[in-house]
Amino acid sequence: MVEVILKMPGQPDSPLSIPPGQYQVGSSEAVPIQLPFVGVSKLHCVLQATESTLRIADLGSSNGTYLNGQRIGREFVNVPADSDIEIGSVHIHVGAIQSGATAVSTMSAPPSPAAPDDPEQQFQSRILAVSGIPMSARPLVQEIKKQAHSELLARLNMKRLALNSISENDLEEKARTTIHEILNELSIPLPAGVTQEKIENELKHEAIGLGPLEDLISRDDITEIMVNGPDNVYVEHKGVLYKTDTAFADDHQVLAAIDRIVSPLGRRIDESSPMVDARLKDGSRVNAIIPPLSLVGPSITIRKFAKTPLTVENLISYGSITAEIAHFLDVCVKIRKNILISGGTGSGKTTLLNILSGYLPGKERIITIEDAAELQLRQEHLVRLESRPANIEGKGEVTIRDLVRNSLRMRPDRIVIGECRGGEALDMLQAMNTGHDGSLTTIHANSPRDALARLETLVLMAGFDLPLRAIREQIASAISIIVQINREKDGSRKVVCVSEITKMEGDIITMQDLFTFKQDGWSEDGRLLGHFEPTGAIPTFMEDIRRANLDLDISIFTPPKKPGMRGGL
Repeated sequence: MVEVILKMPGQPDSPLSIPPGQYQVGSSEAVPIQLPFVGVSKLHCVLQATESTLRIADLGSSNGTYLNGQRIGREFVNVPADSDIEIGSVHIHVGAIQSGATAVSTMSAPPSPAAPDDPEQQFQSRILAVSGIPMSARPLVQEIKKQAHSELLARLNMKRLALNSISENDLEEKARTTIHEILNELSIPLPAGVTQEKIENELKHEAIGLGPLEDLISRDDITEIMVNGPDNVYVEHKGVLYKTDTAFADDHQVLAAIDRIVSPLGRRIDESSPMVDARLKDGSRVNAIIPPLSLVGPSITIRKFAKTPLTVENLISYGSITAEIAHFLDVCVKIRKNILISGGTGSGKTTLLNILSGYLPGKERIITIEDAAELQLRQEHLVRLESRPANIEGKGEVTIRDLVRNSLRMRPDRIVIGECRGGEALDMLQAMNTGHDGSLTTIHANSPRDALARLETLVLMAGFDLPLRAIREQIASAISIIVQINREKDGSRKVVCVSEITKMEGDIITMQDLFTFKQDGWSEDGRLLGHFEPTGAIPTFMEDIRRANLDLDISIFTPPKKPGMRGGL
């Protein structure tokens, strides 16, 4: 950890601790360390810290970056202890460099991905800048906001204005004007690095929106939001978990945000009903749980709904799948093979299901069944069904199993089930075995073999005392392909295995892997390295592909030659 003292024009010296990571410095709001002062370029320089060193490099700034009076270039140079860095009119004095210490960044900057050999230690220092308010200034900002919020409630009755059918734009403008007046009247000085505009923006979100969640929801690069009480807000950013520099004022503000989410849906959350599932207007999936069940305070988990759905080209460019595997799965969908997508929580099952569903022919009648509507199919002949929880009286629940049964009376050509997690697995297998070929679904499991075991358990949850062999025969007859997708340690998602269910041998379902992912190691920046390769096994339904007159080059199943192997005779 590196100790520095930040000396900014017209402001008191600010001591800071820099944890391991890489930080861009400049006057732009887009950089982690923003210094809006004279002589500082938008992208000025970059700091690179480890546990025991600090390095710096210029980014082509207009006025240059100086280390102990010497101008530096674009190459990184080491910064020794007791040095001075000059960035325009800002001076940074580098003090002690303490090896082995860990700290939370007060500079609100996201470090580079943690090294795979020590992820736990580096996770403590991952801070993602969202609000632009330094962590050290957050307590004072919260105090200012509490005083302003109390005065806002006294002057403006938001609920009454909303009930009077005032438009959202007028309500927002009225709130903004009142908040501006209140902050101008407060005598508390703003901390360094915090503008009145930032506080006004946070107060406006708290008054008429979802508080700190508003900024997080608006960012396309954030895929998941996790609120662990008012002071700990985490996000998943590009596959990696970060703590953010934003926070709620107190438990009441978190509860208010939950209430604004669930009330329009006719649901409630209180001590008698302390858990709730809901979704936002954009389709994002929300789960909330409050005390006494949650011991850290009200907790919110939001799975963001992608505004622009990922395509197979995106997955190929990300290294999640290869073009050959994607084409093979496309062919499997077109010849009506039933496909089961298996993976853990957050592994990308729904994303892959959405992509495979896009291969379904537009001339067929498609019925989708989900707990929370997430699939974004573009076909014209589409019926979307969504389950419904029980109401306040405990009545009116409609389960996934109810919808699966009902869908069989709706003349479906294809049935797409968002996720099998209960007794509906039996109804799904029966549908697949009675003429509804080409169906797709997902299941929580860590491998293709585990997926079969879990499917057996879900069938037993239907309440029928079926022999295990009968269940396995149903599975072997219904499911053709299992696609295993995993979320790796570096946050990337990869299709690690594509397996075919071949037949039954005694009481055992036999399978063969068609494609697998082989890990080669790790890159210097902590990214997983590997490659996809076929196993050499040929699908047993190649004749079905030929009869359907579909183009599939059998050579994609040929494994690569190992070093030292000789071909031919």
